[in-house]
Amino acid sequence: MSFDAKSLQYAFLSGAKRIEEKKEYINELNVFPVPDGDTGTNMTLTITAAAKEVAAIQEPTFSSVTKAMSTGSLRGARGNSGVILSQLIRGLCKELENKKEINNEDIANAFNRAIATAYKAVMKPKEGTILTVAKGMADKATELSRSKKDFLVFLEEVLVYGREVLDKTPDMLPVLKEAGVVDSGGEGLMTILEGAFDALSGKVTYDFSNGYDASGAENKTAPDASGLKLTNSVGIDRKQIDTSHIKYGYCTEFIIMLEKEYNKKIEEEFKSYLESIGDSLVVVSDDEIVKVHVHTNHPGLAFERGLTYGSLTSMKVDNMREEHREKVIMEAEAMAANQAAERNATKETKKEPLEEKRKEYGFIAVSVGEGMNDIFKDLGVDYLIEGGQTMNPSTEDMLNAIEKVNANTIYILPNNKNIILAANQARDLTEDKEIVVVPSKTAPQGVASLIAFDPNKKGEDNLANMTKEMGNVKTGQVTYAVRDTNIDGKEINAGDIMGIDDVGIKAVSKDLDTTTKELLSVMVDEDSELISIYYGADVKEEDAQSFADYVEETYPDCDVEFNYGGQPIYYYIVSVE
Repeated sequence: MSFDAKSLQYAFLSGAKRIEEKKEYINELNVFPVPDGDTGTNMTLTITAAAKEVAAIQEPTFSSVTKAMSTGSLRGARGNSGVILSQLIRGLCKELENKKEINNEDIANAFNRAIATAYKAVMKPKEGTILTVAKGMADKATELSRSKKDFLVFLEEVLVYGREVLDKTPDMLPVLKEAGVVDSGGEGLMTILEGAFDALSGKVTYDFSNGYDASGAENKTAPDASGLKLTNSVGIDRKQIDTSHIKYGYCTEFIIMLEKEYNKKIEEEFKSYLESIGDSLVVVSDDEIVKVHVHTNHPGLAFERGLTYGSLTSMKVDNMREEHREKVIMEAEAMAANQAAERNATKETKKEPLEEKRKEYGFIAVSVGEGMNDIFKDLGVDYLIEGGQTMNPSTEDMLNAIEKVNANTIYILPNNKNIILAANQARDLTEDKEIVVVPSKTAPQGVASLIAFDPNKKGEDNLANMTKEMGNVKTGQVTYAVRDTNIDGKEINAGDIMGIDDVGIKAVSKDLDTTTKELLSVMVDEDSELISIYYGADVKEEDAQSFADYVEETYPDCDVEFNYGGQPIYYYIVSVE
């Protein structure tokens, strides 16, 4: 078999299709049963971003295909698993970009370069993860490349060995063995590669002649909403929207590629939910897709509910408050220009508008929740990226934010351990500004690092100071379990309330108050001075106030700060310093 650029294009698209089909199974392998942006979802979104670019190539060459694979996955990378996948793809593409055809030795070299590139991106690589599985296949490919095996036989033996390594991951990571699962990132990688191999060997066929979509169906191009049978026929003209008093700040649009039952009753429940978090609602549907338009302060919640019915595509979020400010500025500038023109009607010269002066430093933070957003804004954050556990922002999201902050040095606060790698990747792709990624893993750590910022210090000096201050913050989060599992010596059932600190799950019960109090008792010690409480969107203010009163009474030696966070999914976020 001759493996040319067309074969590489087809294999990559087929692998992307396979993981999209199996993403929920991969999500179920996640050890922590929290409602977060899971591995299968993150890896699917990462490779889908590249697949759309790869599918658009009409006359593929190794140069064009590898460039689309690499840049698309790098910019679309979400979560740690997505970033590692993008780095594996990047390394592989670097090795193959100038080829005419590929043989066994080329594949072995590409696998090894992929491993070297991905390991550099991870500060503390762990055995028993996606990296271990990838390295095992690279070693096997190197060993087999010296033989004269048929190309497909060679690939199959490499993949079989990859599965063997994956099956051993529970022996390398005790947490996997305790939960009774293999590594989810490794499963995602094997799913992609096996999907690519099955297509090359003729076991499955796909038609990508009309491009690539991630609907789960065999490459049907998503129909335009104008051709649908409307269930709610409402015309939207953005030019007529009055944004002067905006209650909901984000114009959110997306298409759901239906994969589960979606009838009239379910649609009404979906609309009712969207109306509870926003307005200007438009929902149009047919048997295969649902197109959604809603104005909300929480796009992530709309996306999360949409994901319960199928996969998402054509996702778009516009900040209407920002658009309104720009509109007002433009109108004011136009009025001033007209007035100046009238005053200087006899003059023919025009002055070029002055370019906005770039300031010395700026801040970008990942945040979710109206109250939490306000806290970060009050601390001087210039640009907020909506996201967190339920929707990990991509590298592309980070790059767009960097572009909008007009500063020489920009500090990025990921505020989530699963977003730090994407922030680092955006930093490495930025050339015209100094980007400093402060490795904050929680919102309270982000708050502490901002307070520690010193405008008289340089980027790296500030990073050291802000990181040190973060180290004084212990964070606890209270949420619900989405699946049954055994972890940290605790048997957990779906629906249980879990209290999680920086190390692991510390409290589990059926009751919110019981779990939160038990979690806090583990976190507070004799050196603790400050307890901060951020209550979420699903907690009533009076209940949160009652809990704050309990904390003040129980820990009289500590100062207690009580804040509305408004975060979804997490009932309480508490920090102890």
